[in-house]
Amino acid sequence: MEQESTYNPVIRLDKVSMRYGREAEIFSDVNLALEKKSFTFLTGASGAGKSSLLKLIYMALSPTRGLVSLFGKDVTAMDRSDRQTLKRRIGVVSQDFALIPHLTVFENVTLPLRAAGLPVQKFTEDAKELLQWVGLGEKLDILPPTLSGGEVQRVAIARAVINKPDILIADEPTGNVDPAMGQKLLRLFTEMNRNGTTVIIATHDTSLVSGIDADMLRIRDKRLEKGSAL
Repeated sequence: MEQESTYNPVIRLDKVSMRYGREAEIFSDVNLALEKKSFTFLTGASGAGKSSLLKLIYMALSPTRGLVSLFGKDVTAMDRSDRQTLKRRIGVVSQDFALIPHLTVFENVTLPLRAAGLPVQKFTEDAKELLQWVGLGEKLDILPPTLSGGEVQRVAIARAVINKPDILIADEPTGNVDPAMGQKLLRLFTEMNRNGTTVIIATHDTSLVSGIDADMLRIRDKRLEKGSAL
């Protein structure tokens, strides 16, 4: 595989604009550069485009205009195979959680590891420990439709972090959990960041933002601003 030109910035957007169909642009001429090991909160009013911006970064959407680069590579010019290779390096917690309903909690969480071809015995204990830590140690064999909203969210978070991704992208990751669990998840994210993961979190949770010294970005009036609080 071709050597990466640089890790700095690990995420880069150049003059990116986004619209759905013929609707008005959600945001325009967005420029963003996040370095490896950075920790960033993304804020903004509901409907401002936070989720759409995150989807551009994890390649669920393509920009109307502009360039999106990950790990020094232009993803807008990549074929599907190369994109899939990059996606394995990104952990994603989306608002729809996207759990597979016929797989158990354990199977959902370990899906990235099994997709990478690792044998079950290599990750079973680590997965059980992670699920215990997020309060789901007794729910390994449960199917997602029987879980509460908060439990489903914690399964999605465990799945996103299980393979220690280079980038973690989380969209309102504490929206369905109580404040104590929210702070526990924040500790998980910060520990991953200390170990080298680039973290970007979209949130309305003021307690989450005030609990850590991190970079702040805000989408307002179709623009991305730096250094803005909630």
